[in-house]
Amino acid sequence: MKNLKSLLGVAFSTLITFGAVAQSKTGFHVLKDIKINSTGGWDYITVDGADKRIYTSHGNQVNVLSTVTGDSVGYIPNTPGVHGIALVKALGKGYISAGRANAVVVFDLKTFAVLSQIPVGQNPDAIFYDDFSKKIVTCNGRSKDATIVDPVSDKVVATVPLGDKPETAVSDGKGKIFINGEGTSTVIVVDANSYKEITRYKINGGESPSGLDIDRKTNRLFIGCGDTKTMVVMDAANGKTVGTYPIGGTDGVVFDPGLKIAYASNGEGTISAVKEVSADKFEFIENIPTEPSARTIGIDIITHKLYLPAAKTEPGVPTATNANPRPKQIPGTFHIIEVGK
Repeated sequence: MKNLKSLLGVAFSTLITFGAVAQSKTGFHVLKDIKINSTGGWDYITVDGADKRIYTSHGNQVNVLSTVTGDSVGYIPNTPGVHGIALVKALGKGYISAGRANAVVVFDLKTFAVLSQIPVGQNPDAIFYDDFSKKIVTCNGRSKDATIVDPVSDKVVATVPLGDKPETAVSDGKGKIFINGEGTSTVIVVDANSYKEITRYKINGGESPSGLDIDRKTNRLFIGCGDTKTMVVMDAANGKTVGTYPIGGTDGVVFDPGLKIAYASNGEGTISAVKEVSADKFEFIENIPTEPSARTIGIDIITHKLYLPAAKTEPGVPTATNANPRPKQIPGTFHIIEVGK
């Protein structure tokens, strides 16, 4: 009996260990590709899980797709240098940062008709809706500032000087806006009531931050740093680094509050997943294979699926003035990768 008990104990321990290993993976993989029959570059992607829509920047327009069928629902044209898309569903309007126009394009969420164009800072890049202040915020790369727009009046109400190239911004939902400063590798904290800078945190463990998201419950920031290929988890209350984790050359980060997982999309062709065990404990889970060029990411927090724009590329042709040109997109290959269980 003693030997049997010992064997049973070993077997039970093995099962527990195996279960822990099995649960350490996300189980995520590429589910399908959603093709878009047009050419052009891309940047951010926004997913509306409630209305089952994908908004993806592409060329000089925004393509709108169904998350259920992958079919085209519509598009918003004339958005030169398009970067990101923010939704204000209570007002039935969407906002697109058009970098080359130095403007935000306002459109109707039902008809996709363009309603107006709002001049903002120079080269607006990332854009989001702060549900605390109920304002649209644009990160303007060339003028190194943030523009605050009231979506009720569609008027600019403030410009926040940053003194650094802003990459991405998020809100804690309680009155603070956090903005990645790419040049100085800092997080700039802005008061969402006064639109004034409160402080800035030096990022310890990463350089050239791009992707950014937040867990509002634990007040933790997830910062994707492309140059150092690290995800830095930061305490949003004081700027202290809670942990750093290896990722790839990322340009996008999203956090799933239901699964408590932060994802970084890497241009090499992977998604790095980091699990939040508690406010002060995080674990790297795995790199989920996608495909090269899939460097930005959107999330459906209802279905927990991830969406990444991508395209096949070929090497650029070197010239006398550019010995290392960027890869060229192969026409007709642009698509959205859907990742999930």
